[in-house]
Amino acid sequence: MQERLLELKEEALAKVEAAANLKELNDIRVAYLGKKGPITEVLRGMGKLSAEERPKMGALVNEVREQITEKLTAKQELLEKEEVERKLASETIDVTLPGRPVNVGGPHPLTKVIEEIEDLFLGMGYSIAEGPEVEKDYYNFEALNLPKDHPARDMQDSFYITEDILLRTQTSPVQARTMEKHEGKGPVKIICPGKVYRRDNDDATHSHQFTQIEGLVVDENIRMSDLKGTLNTFAKKMFGDDREIRLRPSFFPFTEPSVEMDISCFKCGGDGCNVCKKTGWIEILGAGMVHPNVLEMSGFDSKKYTGFAFGMGPERIAMLKYGIDDIRHLYTNDNRFIKQFNRA
Repeated sequence: MQERLLELKEEALAKVEAAANLKELNDIRVAYLGKKGPITEVLRGMGKLSAEERPKMGALVNEVREQITEKLTAKQELLEKEEVERKLASETIDVTLPGRPVNVGGPHPLTKVIEEIEDLFLGMGYSIAEGPEVEKDYYNFEALNLPKDHPARDMQDSFYITEDILLRTQTSPVQARTMEKHEGKGPVKIICPGKVYRRDNDDATHSHQFTQIEGLVVDENIRMSDLKGTLNTFAKKMFGDDREIRLRPSFFPFTEPSVEMDISCFKCGGDGCNVCKKTGWIEILGAGMVHPNVLEMSGFDSKKYTGFAFGMGPERIAMLKYGIDDIRHLYTNDNRFIKQFNRA
């Protein structure tokens, strides 16, 4: 038994020394020191020995186990160290190589225009109001003097979810909600920026999703001259102090009277060019005095309060301001396009 034990020790130590990796080393550990290993079998056979031989054999078994264990531990540390060194060698970083350039974008031209408009009107004492993009039919149409039979309610023109719920076609519902919250008491002075949705074919000048910024002022003694002065200030701040405006009669269900506002062409100065289609003027936005029905439906006394409203498309303003010829460029998420406006 003693000879067998010493043979096992020499055999195990030799295999440990020859182990090439941690898996082989673990297999040797299980093979010789495991519950089914030969050294364990030697221990089980000690019952056949005499009382005098058992202590000596037990001491020898423990000594053999310790020697094998020590050899296994030393070999494991060596293999682990070699593994770390191999990884370090294979993952070496050359710190002298140039770094990879970071693709930095910039403010989106549409965002720049919206923020510029917001800053302008905030400076004029307006506040920013927001509302849901999924809107009730009442606020999107009825509260704005658009009855049930109005053409804008055509299923082909709007994204209806149910008969009474749709994706808002304008930011005007925010105006109606804000006036309703004021419970018939002025003043109200807000702008409403946000996304709107209409069923339209996407092309160079149209998109099914776009943004609007609408403004609303309601108070006592608000006149058309107040609207004209506000729009004139807006035009000069956005397009230059030499810009002139003109107001043309128009029609909107929620304003009366209604107007379209044009600005003198910033490219030709009014002489006529391809931008203004040889007219010298460029249409920018729609506006008008708030219809008495809209005031009454929101709880305001139309005999005491008057107001004006206006609405503009930031995409159109951005296209004119920066010379963008296709509205789809604003939604392509192409960093090369955005970079052009970093210094604009």
